[in-house]
Amino acid sequence: MALALAGAGLGGVLIGSFANVVVHRIPAGMSIVTPPSGCPACATPILRRDNVPVVSFLLLRGRCRSCRERISIRYPLVEAGMGLFFVVVTLHWMLTQPSGGSGLEVMSSVAVLVAFLYLAAASVVLAAIDVNTHRLPSAIVLPLLWVGLVLLGGAALLDGDVSSFFTAVLGGAALLAVYGTLRLIRPGGMGLGDVKLAGVLGFYLGWWGWGPLLVGAFAAFVLGGVFGMVLVVSRRVSRHSGVPFGPWMLGGAWVGIIFGTGIFASYLSLFSLAP
Repeated sequence: MALALAGAGLGGVLIGSFANVVVHRIPAGMSIVTPPSGCPACATPILRRDNVPVVSFLLLRGRCRSCRERISIRYPLVEAGMGLFFVVVTLHWMLTQPSGGSGLEVMSSVAVLVAFLYLAAASVVLAAIDVNTHRLPSAIVLPLLWVGLVLLGGAALLDGDVSSFFTAVLGGAALLAVYGTLRLIRPGGMGLGDVKLAGVLGFYLGWWGWGPLLVGAFAAFVLGGVFGMVLVVSRRVSRHSGVPFGPWMLGGAWVGIIFGTGIFASYLSLFSLAP
């Protein structure tokens, strides 16, 4: 287990380095492949030895080797945060997936892990972009849906049980309808990107069941509401200021994915509704 978690963490850090490129270039309409990464201040290409995630930032003391301009703290935070995120997702997968089984069942389980690691990477990228630009680019949101359909659909077929996939599809449709209705009721309060993301997150949440879906959907509004109240009370924003909701949708979804089953079971037990 320790070796698998270490591998997940290392993979997350490396993907986090690429995620920084995506966060910077996608909103600007730039290619994520070319040109090679360079200093935003002086445009000097980054040397390979200066492109080691987290380590290079520390060795360079947070400054460009050429012009000595400060490097944004976002870069090492995204890299380290992605590594930790991958460890958490992998650990959750280890604790929830049945051990052993046939070769097809193992392949199914691995497909589930890859799907949710992809969701983790996309979550970090989308949250960072939404905070910076108040946008949730379709170039990231829509592929997230197709990846989920292929990997989780394939996992369901390999496992021979399509019930989770069926619930995922219904969950995506349900959350898409809820957010779409909210946008119709109050067009200025909900962006189209939020509506699209809701459908995608509903799909991933629905894979785990109706309990995690409800917890994840509700947690988004709780987290966003609390954060918004803190900003208003601290006078960082006014009551009419636009605050990006995407990060809280993503945060709420992960609350549902990781803790939703336990939270929902506790809620049912509290009201003596548990089966």
